[in-house]
Amino acid sequence: MPINLDAIGIESDPHESSWDSKDCLLYSLGVGAGAGDPTGFELEFTTENTNEVTQKALPTMCVVLGATGRGGPLSHLGEVDYSKMVHGEQEVILHKPLPTSATVRSTSKISNIYDKGKAALVILETTAIDTADGEQMFTNVSRLFFRGEGGWGGDRGPAEKFEFPDRNADHVISYPTRPDQALLYRLNGDRNPLHSDPSFAALGGFPKPILHGLCTYGFTGRALLHAVCDSDPVRFRAMEGRFSSPVMPGEVLEIHIWVDGQQVKFKTFASDRVVLDNGLLTTT
Repeated sequence: MPINLDAIGIESDPHESSWDSKDCLLYSLGVGAGAGDPTGFELEFTTENTNEVTQKALPTMCVVLGATGRGGPLSHLGEVDYSKMVHGEQEVILHKPLPTSATVRSTSKISNIYDKGKAALVILETTAIDTADGEQMFTNVSRLFFRGEGGWGGDRGPAEKFEFPDRNADHVISYPTRPDQALLYRLNGDRNPLHSDPSFAALGGFPKPILHGLCTYGFTGRALLHAVCDSDPVRFRAMEGRFSSPVMPGEVLEIHIWVDGQQVKFKTFASDRVVLDNGLLTTT
């Protein structure tokens, strides 16, 4: 049965969720904050009770917040094979700085489905509203490829042309990941055994469990925050990138950053592989 195009526009029921200071600390540690200098740099993200330091949340933390629970829009896609789903791209939009504790009311919808030939591309958007003031807090946009679900002759979607500047990167930042990085990051909510169970990872053709793509995304977001936003989350407005290769826990991530005013382009490497490509950051 082909993918159900009538799922476009279906919106989930509103779902409330909350987070607190401890959740922010756990996320920060999960994406490597404080690993290089645990008693100095990044204390505002790794501690809540340091003298003259006010705790802050990393902007990319919104990728683990605002879930709308089961029975959301993806359940209307029909009899698709979720084992063939690939998280292709991720975008986050911060409508205001992420607080260290809040309650949000979130809704998700499938904004479009494109025919990519060998796969269907499903655009899933989740918007979180701050229950304290009724204002939008953040929007997560996930681009999901369902392999084997394309080829019905539908719209392929907008043409994409992404070019990096023809010069050396303005910043190159290296962050080592820990051998147990995936075990730490999974405590933020993604318990997929692909990232923890060696036998399950082997079924996918991997020699050992791989790192979450959104963990690589968070490491990259940290690099961008410190390199071009003066470590100030208020200046970090939106970030998007394409997952292009898996990362093994323990590998070193190298983030290459090109700055052009308020628009910043980036790509992340592990060894000689590009693992996060077509990166774009919007700042203030």
